[in-house]
Amino acid sequence: MSSQPSQAVQEETRSADGPIVNDFGITFCTVNGSGSATANNTVLRALFKMGIPISGKNIFPSNIQGLPTWYTIRVNKDGFLARIEKDDIVVAMNPATFARDMEYLVPGGVLFYADDIKLPITRSDIVCYPMPVKRLIKEAEVPTSLRDYVANMVYVGVVAQMLGIEMDAIYAALDFHFKGKKTPIESNFSVIRAAAEWARANLTKQDRYSVERMNATEGYILTDGNTAAALGALYGGVQFVAWYPITPASSLAESINEYLPKLRTDPISGKTTCVVVQAEDELAAAGMTIGAGYAGLRAMTSTSGPGLSLMAEYLGLAYFAEVPMVLWDVQRVGPSTGLPTRTAQGDLTFAYFVGHGDKNYIILLPASANECFEFGWKAFDLAERMQMPVIVLSDLDLGMNQWMTRPFQYPDTPMDRGKVLWEEDLEKFLAEKGQWGRYLDVDGDGIPYRTLPGNRHPRSAYFARGTGHDEFARYSEDPEVWERNMARLKRKYDTAKQYVPKPIIDDANHAEIGIIAFGSNDPAVEEARVYLAQRGVQTDYLRLRALPLTDEVEAFIRSHDRVYVVENNRDGQLAQLLTVNLPELGAKFRKANHGDGMPLSARWVRDTILSLEEK
Repeated sequence: MSSQPSQAVQEETRSADGPIVNDFGITFCTVNGSGSATANNTVLRALFKMGIPISGKNIFPSNIQGLPTWYTIRVNKDGFLARIEKDDIVVAMNPATFARDMEYLVPGGVLFYADDIKLPITRSDIVCYPMPVKRLIKEAEVPTSLRDYVANMVYVGVVAQMLGIEMDAIYAALDFHFKGKKTPIESNFSVIRAAAEWARANLTKQDRYSVERMNATEGYILTDGNTAAALGALYGGVQFVAWYPITPASSLAESINEYLPKLRTDPISGKTTCVVVQAEDELAAAGMTIGAGYAGLRAMTSTSGPGLSLMAEYLGLAYFAEVPMVLWDVQRVGPSTGLPTRTAQGDLTFAYFVGHGDKNYIILLPASANECFEFGWKAFDLAERMQMPVIVLSDLDLGMNQWMTRPFQYPDTPMDRGKVLWEEDLEKFLAEKGQWGRYLDVDGDGIPYRTLPGNRHPRSAYFARGTGHDEFARYSEDPEVWERNMARLKRKYDTAKQYVPKPIIDDANHAEIGIIAFGSNDPAVEEARVYLAQRGVQTDYLRLRALPLTDEVEAFIRSHDRVYVVENNRDGQLAQLLTVNLPELGAKFRKANHGDGMPLSARWVRDTILSLEEK
């Protein structure tokens, strides 16, 4: 639900009257812990199985049970799947939010509501359909202990009948959810079917909204970013995971646990080839991950903003001792506890500067579930190639919500373990170079060669130090040694530019206006560009996928008169980093940032850019 409702974008592509087919938003307004997730996902997946482009966003409270929750499905035949700010259809099951939920309907919208909600309907410009939820559940002879949970299936049946959602698709969605278990499938479907039959016999359609089968989801899957990241890590060879539960990152590690037995069990020993440890806190998780990375394992942890704050000192250690590790930060609203179940992009500058002293981190910025999978394995290659922490910044919207995405592609390159010397490698290295030092740059790229515990060569041992050290890992407080080492680390970070994912650029319009965005803002930006073009405002677009900034970013900025930096936070953090790195181009940047805990909408992006263009 938005604090600034508007239906401008929704109306922009619709006629004033006539049917509205495969183009609407529907919000289910329920109570957290009532079992509504199963009902909502049944509708989502049924629409997907009908070939209609959809996205689902869950707005839930930071408690286990009892507070309001909303689940919004956007249906759009053109494939626009960003959040919309007004509801076309509301399914009201919660008396506590009934009046407010009704107000979010567009004129001509539809209100489905449980008929035991005895509150006034204050809108005369909407269509209302009461649903006898309690009566239908009683008639279905559902056990008393399950009535509150199965009651939501009543609205699935009524909505399916009134919108034209096929019963076969509903059944297939239940089959997927319950993994083919006939008892729960049939018990839920019997309620849905009874509700649909009641609606057919008792409700006369008065609204404009409906769905029709398409073929626009062929070749797509439905998943969330956290599951995709977990699968990417498993396919990328992760060997050690340490984590501590925190919303919205917990399901990433939980998904690794879920898929680990199937995907990473050694056929000979029968043992899994990855260890997952739930640590006592985030500090311990980070420490374990660094220890595993030092030992030569592909190691990772996952957390959100508060956990990243606790891990700051350990990240500095991994940077300076040059230990590979991967950290997933699934962002939520901060500071402090903030809004644990709302989305934001407020950790960017913190991740970039995290820890004291001079340091730099590689940051990956996925924008889709597919990129979560891709960066899930590429992060390990980067961490080991560059011998440093790699931070992947996702967010709650991308990580926990359901997205249409292409099937994941198996890693197309061998694992890059970087500059690792085993016994024979080290012997050859010494013969050619004369000496080996753990922090000695022999190739001019800032990246030293490393050995791993277990190397039996007598000259392979070293101390990994967080204190001052020279090229041979010997303790040193010499100013020249310190400065030389810090210059090498900076040179190593510059080398990373050739390895990090390049930005995605659409500059076909050769426009005066450029847009830069990252992460889950991408669907809103892509849709907003269409609406801007309809207003005669042409734009080019660069989607940033990694830091450090590559040459392509600077070239894009230089080729445009002004550049709007679109992001989901209060202060315009990406705009700040662009200005820090490219101060001579700072006058080109226009901040288009907003942070209220909700995903950005195309309307907001469009209206913000139009407003700034008028100034």
